[in-house]
Amino acid sequence: MPELPEVELARTVLDRALDREIASVDDNDEWVCRPHPPGEIARALVGGTLTAAHRQGKTMWCETAGRDGAPGPHLGVHLGMGGQIVVDGHVGPTGPEHRNPGARKPEWDRFTVNFADGGQLRLFDKRRLGRVRLEPDLDALGPDAETIGREDFRKRVARGHSAIKARLLDQSVLAGVGNLLADETLWQAAVSPSAPADELGAATTDRLYDALESALKAAIANGGVHTGEVIRHRHADGACPRCGAPMVRGTVGGRSTWWCSREQA
Repeated sequence: MPELPEVELARTVLDRALDREIASVDDNDEWVCRPHPPGEIARALVGGTLTAAHRQGKTMWCETAGRDGAPGPHLGVHLGMGGQIVVDGHVGPTGPEHRNPGARKPEWDRFTVNFADGGQLRLFDKRRLGRVRLEPDLDALGPDAETIGREDFRKRVARGHSAIKARLLDQSVLAGVGNLLADETLWQAAVSPSAPADELGAATTDRLYDALESALKAAIANGGVHTGEVIRHRHADGACPRCGAPMVRGTVGGRSTWWCSREQA
């Protein structure tokens, strides 16, 4: 699934679609646009505009306005496993899962907004795992991993006896961290992924907070979580890029996990 950096990169592309009159909408893919029948999203948007693009964790949505300028429904867009936002030829994200797509068949454009100025917003999704819907539910999400404060991070993450990696991946605790970002953050902080969250201590929790902040900034700047320092070493015979010790693979919190056998023991 896309993680916070990939969704943020898509959101910046979505910014290009703002404040442009919507001439028509193709919402005929009943799977991607479920539970809306064809035409329902179009009726809510045509004649209006997208006015702001937001993200909380991995969830992205636009505010809208109607023909009269009054606020309209929120438009939620989920990228699925490998979806991309395309606005007038600008594409995001562009990580390794999006490379070499082959022929771009028209039917892989799952949702399209055509603007009165001739421009276009598309959800390109070869695997058809993305989602577009009105009024997406955000109630189950915790604070955004990019903007959470240090004190709030301590209170929310260093609680309970579950493994710290499982806490980082819990979207109701902290929104936006996926499997790769969790491994990168824990490696940067030199914290064992299976360490009980409530046993970390304040200094370790603060180190983890700083590592997450650093990993997020680097991933957004460099094009996605796949650019992390340890990510390319997460494989058999991989070695820690910091100390040279073997990387180890296991399952933590139900997810495949890699860590340094020496520094994260």
